[in-house]
Amino acid sequence: MKKEKNSIISLVYLFLLCFAISGVPATPGVQAEQNEKLVIFHAGSLSVPLKDMTEAFKKKYPKVEVIRESAGSRQCARKITELNKQADIMFSADTSVIKTLLMPEYTQWSINFATNEMIIMYRNDSKYADRINGKNWGEILLKDGVTYGHADPNADPCGYRSQLTWQLAEKYYKTPGLYSKLRAKSHIVRPKETDLLALLESGQIDYLFIYKSVAEQHNAKFVVLPDEVNLKNEKYESIYGTVSIDLTGKEPGEIIKQKGGSMVYGVTIPKNAPNYKLALEYVKLVIGPEGQKIMAKNGQIPFNPATSDEKDKLPAELKALVK
Repeated sequence: MKKEKNSIISLVYLFLLCFAISGVPATPGVQAEQNEKLVIFHAGSLSVPLKDMTEAFKKKYPKVEVIRESAGSRQCARKITELNKQADIMFSADTSVIKTLLMPEYTQWSINFATNEMIIMYRNDSKYADRINGKNWGEILLKDGVTYGHADPNADPCGYRSQLTWQLAEKYYKTPGLYSKLRAKSHIVRPKETDLLALLESGQIDYLFIYKSVAEQHNAKFVVLPDEVNLKNEKYESIYGTVSIDLTGKEPGEIIKQKGGSMVYGVTIPKNAPNYKLALEYVKLVIGPEGQKIMAKNGQIPFNPATSDEKDKLPAELKALVK
């Protein structure tokens, strides 16, 4: 009997020891392991807010290594679809990138969480900086010796939005040929809009088509464009939709038509995300009250609440935070 009792005690001890070693959390929630990683592909314009977002996330999950890879949103998508790279989360400056390049093979949903607007950023000593304004910028940019740049339309939404802005400006200012002249004049193109910041700051270009939030984060001067042109205001959706640009599609040689529309930033978790549960926690932070404050602090208007066209396909953990 004594032997049996000792055996039972030994078994209980072993069970408790195994339980302790396993690291099973005492309270409900996501338990992060020491070497756990969260990989995020994101638009360049989100670099600053996601840095702040990650700092907030790590207060709750200090053991998680958050790896943020910045690129043009279309380039981020192609890392997943063409290079077979794995990401836990993808943030796009245009939710339509997720819909056209990732759905339905790589994800089934996108959450809309913020907006932005197009502006023209410049330096104090940019040519004609003392004369440029929201009415005459087209004339200024076409002057001899003035240089400007924008992102690659096939890699970054800011690139095609720049050219959509030119088309809208041609209509708004009633200046036939403005779009073709701006395209024809020699200008600088880089994979993502933030790649051009150094060129602007060093004086290699005078003006840069970029998002207002990025200009504000860098305390830079910029030309404010009318709402009919800047792709900010959903009130002008019907006007924005009158312009378009051809872009590369999913398949080699495929061309898709990208129509103008008010800016909507989107986020998704790919189906094959290695760390799906922690990805959910990060997205919950971004679209929740704390994340909304971080976006607003960095010059982007958050959606409150976040929205989705695929709410029925959202993970249960996110549905309560999405309209």
